[in-house]
Amino acid sequence: MPPAIAPADVDVQTIVNDGARTRVTRMSTGTNGRPFVLIAGIGVAATYFEFLAPLLAQEGEVFALDLPGFGGMPHPGEAPTPAFFADQVEAVIGRYGLEDPVLIGHSMGTQVVTEVLARRDDLRHAVLVSPVVDEQHETVLEQGVRFAQSTARESFHLAMTALSAYLLCGMLYFLEVLPHMLRYRISDRIGLGSARLLLIRGEFDRPSPRRFHSRLVAAAPSAARWEIRGAAHSIINGHAVGVARLVSRHLAGDLPARGRLSSEEAAVPPADHADVRMVLSAIGSRFAEWFSALRRDEDGVERAKARHARLLWRAYVSPR
Repeated sequence: MPPAIAPADVDVQTIVNDGARTRVTRMSTGTNGRPFVLIAGIGVAATYFEFLAPLLAQEGEVFALDLPGFGGMPHPGEAPTPAFFADQVEAVIGRYGLEDPVLIGHSMGTQVVTEVLARRDDLRHAVLVSPVVDEQHETVLEQGVRFAQSTARESFHLAMTALSAYLLCGMLYFLEVLPHMLRYRISDRIGLGSARLLLIRGEFDRPSPRRFHSRLVAAAPSAARWEIRGAAHSIINGHAVGVARLVSRHLAGDLPARGRLSSEEAAVPPADHADVRMVLSAIGSRFAEWFSALRRDEDGVERAKARHARLLWRAYVSPR
């Protein structure tokens, strides 16, 4: 992707839909491309997209969501099913008047994206990163073991990002969402939409195995499948460069139906402008966001998110 001319502009708003609250982190560089809507997995939130969002923002506005109950948002009064979360995504699309947005979901977020696509035929492209749940291994025990196997290959940074998000979510709400995620049959729903799909998995992504992707591609009306070598389940974060490249080519229509990227091509590189001060500032902004979310201080969350996004923009995206 070419470097953007303008710096990233970040703002945070809360959308209320039938009493359920979704936090939307909006990143814009003034580029007039198609918008991107990013939906994370169970228990986590928009922090997972800290590296991907600035890369996509060079092509169009990015809307990264903290769904109800995640990222410090209040727990909803309704059953937290993929259909319920899809209602919130549609509310965001309507609130901002987004035309033909590109939906990108990770893990449980792929179920939410699939449910939105099953309802609408006006969406042309979507990306499912590490889709779940493989119905041949759907028990809590099997999924727990597979997730642990994948987690063992993740970075310390990613582990801390996930842990902080799970603490905000809370174990009780996590356990309330989990059965709905395990029961959702993405294989049955993926064929109901008309969008062109891109499925991405990591080489060591045990919760989202290759044969499961084969079944999903066979059930979808139009789908490509790609794999990133050396990656595990959370490629949306640690291998954001590869995900962004594949998304860009998918939208351009020049991505082969299947292929692989090397870890070197896909991994987030060391920051161009990184120094101790920048690293400490990034850690500080993340802690400030977490603490503000814990206190239900939305103004503090917005300030911290904007500060963190601008730090990463200067480190990874803006030219020297």
